Amino acid sequence: MKNTPRTFTLAFTGASGMPYGIRLLEKLLDSGNHVFLMYSQAAQIVAQQEMKLALSSRTKEAEEFLSQRFKAEKGQLRVFGREEWFAPVASGSNPADTMIICPCTMGTLAAVAAGLAQNLIERSADVMLKENRKLILVPRETPFSAIHLENMQKLVQCGAVILPPNPGFYHHPESVQDLVDFVVARILDHLNVEHSLIPRWGKESL
Repeated sequence: MKNTPRTFTLAFTGASGMPYGIRLLEKLLDSGNHVFLMYSQAAQIVAQQEMKLALSSRTKEAEEFLSQRFKAEKGQLRVFGREEWFAPVASGSNPADTMIICPCTMGTLAAVAAGLAQNLIERSADVMLKENRKLILVPRETPFSAIHLENMQKLVQCGAVILPPNPGFYHHPESVQDLVDFVVARILDHLNVEHSLIPRWGKESL
């Protein structure tokens, strides 16, 4: 049974880990929710490098391509450029229910922590914080420097969720996809979106 449709803002930035973001997009659409999607130029490069996936710089082309790929209904997915300041996500008068930056670069994390809002991704995150809406950042970096940790602590104190893509192994993964699904499942749990990506702890033998 699908959830009551909600609206999520999803942003891809140029960190490694694009399979997490693409799988998350797939499951959000599959659950019947609406998604506002943004991605940086660096994210386009990473998508090509890691998944041989070409994300168009033309938003309408990207909408059509991704909607067909994931069998989304018309209007369920909207893609915005990083400078589209009239997008709904740019204003606190029309925020999404939740925003996820996955994968999230340390540069984007730092910009959000500093409240820079110099592009639509950063502005959308800024809106979520000021409107007390949930903001989830999935930083793919290792090791973390003291600066990274300070920025994360600052964001947590502002109400954000820092969810590094660290997969567990108690579900006995047999493929890279199993590891990806573990992380995406944890994100979906924080979004209260139903899924069956991995067994629930204590409900099935592991």
